[in-house]
Amino acid sequence: MSLPLLATVVLVALFLGYRLYGGFVARQYALDDDAPTPATRHDDGVDFVPTRPFYLLGQHFSAIAAAGPIAGPILAAQQFGWLPALVWICVGVVFIGAVHDLSTLVASVRHDARSIAEVVKVQLGPRAGTAMLVFIWVALVYVVVAFTDVTASTFGQGDPELAGLTFDFHPGGAVAAASTMYLLLALVMGLVEKYLKPKLWLQTLVFVPATLGVVVLGTRLSTLITLSPTAWGLWILAYCFVASLTPVWLLLQPRGYLGGFVLYLAIGAGVVGLFFGGFEIQQPAFKGFTVDGGTGVLFPFLFVTIACGACSGFHGLVCSGTTSKQISKESHCHPVGYGAMLMEGFVAVIALATVMVISTQEMTGKGPGSIYGIGLGRFFAVVLGQQHLAFAITFGAMAFSTFVFDTLDVSTRLGRYILQELFGWSSKLGGYAATAVTVGTPMAFLLVAQPGSWKSFWTLFGTSNQLLAALSLMAVSVWLHRQGKRSWYTLAPTAFVSVVTLSSLVLQVKDALSSKATAVQQVNGVVALALLVLASYLLTLGVKALLPTRVLARSSAS
Repeated sequence: MSLPLLATVVLVALFLGYRLYGGFVARQYALDDDAPTPATRHDDGVDFVPTRPFYLLGQHFSAIAAAGPIAGPILAAQQFGWLPALVWICVGVVFIGAVHDLSTLVASVRHDARSIAEVVKVQLGPRAGTAMLVFIWVALVYVVVAFTDVTASTFGQGDPELAGLTFDFHPGGAVAAASTMYLLLALVMGLVEKYLKPKLWLQTLVFVPATLGVVVLGTRLSTLITLSPTAWGLWILAYCFVASLTPVWLLLQPRGYLGGFVLYLAIGAGVVGLFFGGFEIQQPAFKGFTVDGGTGVLFPFLFVTIACGACSGFHGLVCSGTTSKQISKESHCHPVGYGAMLMEGFVAVIALATVMVISTQEMTGKGPGSIYGIGLGRFFAVVLGQQHLAFAITFGAMAFSTFVFDTLDVSTRLGRYILQELFGWSSKLGGYAATAVTVGTPMAFLLVAQPGSWKSFWTLFGTSNQLLAALSLMAVSVWLHRQGKRSWYTLAPTAFVSVVTLSSLVLQVKDALSSKATAVQQVNGVVALALLVLASYLLTLGVKALLPTRVLARSSAS
């Protein structure tokens, strides 16, 4: 099958998924545009702001479409082949991932825009809410660990794809320089917006081309910033500490705005490459059920490796944290919640295509950031021409790091909020302490591990992220059950994802107990065991809440 035909089949499947199954799930919630939403009831112009669906869709999509749907599919294709990865992305995103996003968004709107942890607290009790907060914090720590390490490896090592060009070029240094200048550019934009207050169209006209300009400059200054992966990891974590405490107007908002354009350019380049690049599929469709002599088994590791590309509990935090406060009509939950996740599924397919079009020899020894940069750069060069290959590939790799920085900032902020809530650290000093713990824990992990150990961290990250989605769907199922509504469309994904993720945790604990276990495996095993206990507790509470009262009474009597 050719790449354009494959892409067409995927787009048709996603469209039908939105119209048919997405429409069915939306109807189950009886979305009512006459019912006032939290955004309209509490409109304060700051947190609660009724927003038109077109703009809210773009904002929500930019918030959820981070590096997960890029790195996960690439790694899965390297291990098992592109066909099983493609099938899981398409099936998972339609029947599980998008259902989760729509359901958590609706549940938050119907619970007065409360977070998913607060929904758990309301439906399953205060202890369950506390357990959910702890689970989320651990999951966020592994987000920071995995993405810091993979980005540090990309910055430190780069990729020899551009060898042979006529100027002194360090690929990793080019991406690092471009990414650093991009962050500085976002700071400048934040200051300009705060103190000069120009029109948004004028800022867009200046700063979006400037974003492309720093990529060009990065290729010319590729040897200016060259550090080891370990050093880059420490610098990235230092960035997490500072960025998460920085006012949102100074960095998060302008970076998110510019990052949206980077995302759409990346998608545009991907579409051009898929349909007009004339690329041939060079990777085998299926590589086998096991990896590395049996250490990686297709079930359950294919599913958790792809992570956000098919299903992401992190999205529930976004849906219930910010998006639910901007929904002006309940019917908008369908395009924003369900639709944005399908768009992310297509981002995952583009990432998968960047693996499919390179040879096995070219792929050997490269991480997701490098592979995505190479593939997206080749797609981009279809428009720009091969003479601009250095710019195109650097842009691709910088796009990946751009999404990473957005994920790291948000994850660190959320981690800080959770610790402050758990321990009552409401002061500014408490904020610094919570941030230090949230950043310091990943730092300890990375200092124990060898540089480039992100694959070991990635599996547990993907597992915890998808298990978080299952726990969120369980809470939604309990809520629906207590309202006397059907809930099989949330319970079925809960059951499947729970089986997959709990199996993954058990296998990781088993690996940690092996006499050949590395320090990283042992750390992962301890964390996996903790997550297993927390998840089992929450799932047990959920099952009890779903069982009829007479069944529970009979069980207690026996």
